[in-house]
Amino acid sequence: MAPSHALRCCKRALNWIPVLFINLVVGWSYYAYVVELCVYTIPNNAERISYLVIFHIFLTMFIWSYWKTIWSKPAGPSKARAGSEKELYEREERAETQQEILKKVARNLPVYTRTAGRAIRYCDNCQVIKPDRLFSKCTHCIFKIHHSKVLSHVFPKGADMVNNCVGFSNYKYFVLFLAYASLYCVVICATVIQYFIKFWTKQLPDTHAKFHILFLFFVAALFFISILSLLGYHLWLVGKNRTTIEAFRAPVFANGPDKNGFSLGFSRNVAEVFGDQAKYWFFPVFSSLGDGHSFVTRLVHIDPEQANSVLQQNGKRQVFLFGVFFLFFFYLLTFSFVY
Repeated sequence: MAPSHALRCCKRALNWIPVLFINLVVGWSYYAYVVELCVYTIPNNAERISYLVIFHIFLTMFIWSYWKTIWSKPAGPSKARAGSEKELYEREERAETQQEILKKVARNLPVYTRTAGRAIRYCDNCQVIKPDRLFSKCTHCIFKIHHSKVLSHVFPKGADMVNNCVGFSNYKYFVLFLAYASLYCVVICATVIQYFIKFWTKQLPDTHAKFHILFLFFVAALFFISILSLLGYHLWLVGKNRTTIEAFRAPVFANGPDKNGFSLGFSRNVAEVFGDQAKYWFFPVFSSLGDGHSFVTRLVHIDPEQANSVLQQNGKRQVFLFGVFFLFFFYLLTFSFVY
């Protein structure tokens, strides 16, 4: 028992290495930007103050959303539902009989997805009938989980840059973390580039700030390229109302697989993650729609007439605000590089 416990402790400690690495890089970037660039290199006070204000705004939002992603507990199934299911299920040993029992129990539950073989989804570990969009990809079941290998492609060998399962309860924080990390890198690149060129072309004397500024620009540019691809992919998933697992394997309903089974239209899909109040979209505070245990399915909950009515009421305003958000985001990118 002792060696096994020691191995688990070592594994948990090793899982924090990517998080520690990111925090060390951010800590060094803070020193390089604030001290080496703003204090020792920039001669103009007005320029220095404006750079510091912009830098600290995006750094604050970046760190805030990052740590909310790390420390938010992912939503899992309710154990209160397991009693009758477990008792009936474990009395039988034949798979056919077990499946009939699960079908009877599932009739009273808001469960519409099935296995690839059209059977009722059941989790032996949690001992519950699996609700829709519940997947067993971490050490336990998580709602709307996003595959860890897709989340961590920035680091080699599948390292996890948040050391946490990303699901319903913290997906908004994760998307904001990627967005603010990208903007943080853009701010650094856009403000450092003129001094990068001056050091590179020897217009400024070789000082201890030269190494930090040159390296800061390269690191920020590399991280921006890596993070931007992941951000773009997850924005596409938000617009489609899919998880990374559902993007690779369409959810199966009673009438067969349907990759758009949870898609309610672009505006409603965005609201599912960011909420229906635009004032909360930019901040890492929970505003996602739903309870995290049941999800609206277009094939069951919304008929075409009702869906059109919902989208007509909410769609125009949400599409406009969401469009403003991303136009503002790309405007910042373009303006920063031109500047």
